[in-house]
Amino acid sequence: MTYRKILFKFLIAAFLLCQATLSRAQHEGGEGEKFNPGTFILDHIGDAYEWHIMSWKGHHVSVPLPVILYSKQSGFHSFMSTGFHHGDHNGFRIDTDGPHKGKIVELSTGERPLLDLSITKNVLALFVSMAIILCVFLSVAKAYKRRENQAPKGLQSWVEPVILFVRDDIARPAIGHKYKSYMPYLLTLFFFIMVNNLMGLIPFFPFGANVTGNIAITLVLATLTLLITTFSSTRTYWEHIFNTPGVPWWLKIPIPLMPFVELLGVIIKPFVLMIRLFANITAGHIIAIGFFSLIFIFGEINIAMGFGASVITILFTVFMTFLELLVAFIQAYVFTLLSALYFGMAVEEHH
Repeated sequence: MTYRKILFKFLIAAFLLCQATLSRAQHEGGEGEKFNPGTFILDHIGDAYEWHIMSWKGHHVSVPLPVILYSKQSGFHSFMSTGFHHGDHNGFRIDTDGPHKGKIVELSTGERPLLDLSITKNVLALFVSMAIILCVFLSVAKAYKRRENQAPKGLQSWVEPVILFVRDDIARPAIGHKYKSYMPYLLTLFFFIMVNNLMGLIPFFPFGANVTGNIAITLVLATLTLLITTFSSTRTYWEHIFNTPGVPWWLKIPIPLMPFVELLGVIIKPFVLMIRLFANITAGHIIAIGFFSLIFIFGEINIAMGFGASVITILFTVFMTFLELLVAFIQAYVFTLLSALYFGMAVEEHH
């Protein structure tokens, strides 16, 4: 495939993304309303109780999603998100203002229900990514059994180099001879982040959700890294925290300054992992949607300026797409590498 064909496909994808974004803007704005780029960007990167696809002749095409709630007053409720199309439903509504904006609240109290287990846009995208990862690895595992001691072929030849990369360039150098115990988690981490990063760049249903740009997702990943580091740590690891070698005694006694700093670092390290992944992925989406916003901002001034801005927007979108493809792999690599380094420090033996 020549570079011209690749560039053409990216231009088509960028154009379709532009159309999808325009439909989203029409869906959230409405006729005659002044375009608000801040609200538009935040709504695009945020979660939702339905998956809006496009607007066509004033009609909004959306995929309804299940809403599952538990209230102290009325117990469990289960219905589709289409129930909110005409306002309130079953004593609940989606708040349009205030601290719970975009979330479901109870009409009687104005507060969130005790449990909200709804299948939102990000949750559905998460299920899709899990299905993709399972299909890929199950098919590759069957291929290995079927073609034992043979050269990789097809999907195997794509997945095996990545697995070997994680093993030989991340796990083994960072952890040492104990790396095999951590390979399942590190491989899951790498492929989960990479697949969801790439899915966020595809502007078609059921892709395009901002999963790894959701801080709840990155919080769970960072917490798992913290828990594995903590429960697999050795006595030497904690000795280096509470009695750091090479540090003057007056930084440990009578005020335990260095132990406090080292203990604080145990929490800060996974926190930095969480923020780095969340910020980098979210920033990429914000920049791309920011360029799209230029179309509507200039279009409100003059329709010709709007068309002119759309050309620049598509060109920048192609550039940002290539850049985000690189970032998708880099962020998966960095998160996995730092997790492996933390595991390596936790299991390091005394020398």
